[in-house]
Amino acid sequence: MITKQHIINRFISYVTVDTESDPKSNTTPSTLKQWDLANKLVEELKAIGLSDVTIDNNAYIMATLPSNVEHDVPTIGFVSHFDTTPDFTGANVKPQIIENYDGKDIILNEEEQIILSPDLFDDLLQYKGQTLITTDGTTLLGADDKAGITEIVSAMEYLINHPEIKHGKIRIGFTPDEEIGRGAHKFDVEKFGADWAYTMDGSQIGELEFENFNAASAVVKVKGKIVHPGYAKGKMINSMYIATEFINSLPELETPEHTEDYQGFFHLSSIEGNVEETILNYIIRDHDKGHFEARKEMMQNLANEINSQYEREVIVIEIKDQYYNMKEKIEPVMHIVDIAEKAMKQSGIKPIIKPIRGGTDGSQLSYMGLPCPNIFAGGHNFHGRYEYVPVESMIKATEVICKIVELAAIKK
Repeated sequence: MITKQHIINRFISYVTVDTESDPKSNTTPSTLKQWDLANKLVEELKAIGLSDVTIDNNAYIMATLPSNVEHDVPTIGFVSHFDTTPDFTGANVKPQIIENYDGKDIILNEEEQIILSPDLFDDLLQYKGQTLITTDGTTLLGADDKAGITEIVSAMEYLINHPEIKHGKIRIGFTPDEEIGRGAHKFDVEKFGADWAYTMDGSQIGELEFENFNAASAVVKVKGKIVHPGYAKGKMINSMYIATEFINSLPELETPEHTEDYQGFFHLSSIEGNVEETILNYIIRDHDKGHFEARKEMMQNLANEINSQYEREVIVIEIKDQYYNMKEKIEPVMHIVDIAEKAMKQSGIKPIIKPIRGGTDGSQLSYMGLPCPNIFAGGHNFHGRYEYVPVESMIKATEVICKIVELAAIKK
């Protein structure tokens, strides 16, 4: 396959470009700096020899590797996103390369005593002897999802250079703004023209996912009444106290830090407030559609109950659905999951089939008519300073892509 150094060089060339997205922006892409990597990718795709390389006015990139077989086979696609999360800064990323990892603590930043330790992140131990790429402790890394882009580009390059590997028509797509829930919003499924696709956006090696959360956002606006504190008796209404009552009335153990597997949650992601007004931003997540609807109803009922205690409406809540569990759209075409599972096994990888505790472009694309399971990209500890990716996992993901297209092209 492609050499380790080639993968490292490509990945680092992507993560050192700041592509943080912005949920407060109404443009697509949400930040101008996403164009920097988008335009770079377009030129790279042309340089390696792909055809039909396009980028639209919203920075959605598509390209084609033509079929090299004569019989009819499905057109399949591979999709990744090039933005990084606004949860943690992606500016001035300084990757560190740890050769032959020894299983001990990794000092990310000696000055600030930031340590990546297997005592806290025991997944590290499965990569002893491998090459890890980490942050310097002051930024995220961006393996979510620049590892996926690295793997897709590297696989296409390998297939171009090895025409003896038979495959049908392959389409690739790179999107902006996945991290703020908009990655598929303006994706032209008809133009993409694939029978099905895979997002390369999972975490550890072996992950294969066709279930994800149902997701909604909730903005809770709490209205208070400010008067001089010296004359406030019977007059002041402190919105922060009401907001605290709302927060504490939701199930205490149904939060991200207390849940796993198929368990859903309410996540308070930010608070901004004063006496006059407090705003709570929540995300609501659940794999089960019925439980998902019940969570939204619980929040609205809680707001209604608190409002009934006051002479006026003190809480206004706005809930918006973001995406749904793609399981409903994948189950009728489970052969596409079977192909990916077989490709992993033939690449010497044990598949880990489990639900995504999050979402990918694939969840929205599946509801737009492009069934799209999710495959590992190799990274760990996304969205923060402890993010890392084993280079060997990126190489294996590249192999899996090549094996999938080979299996999909076998004449029945």
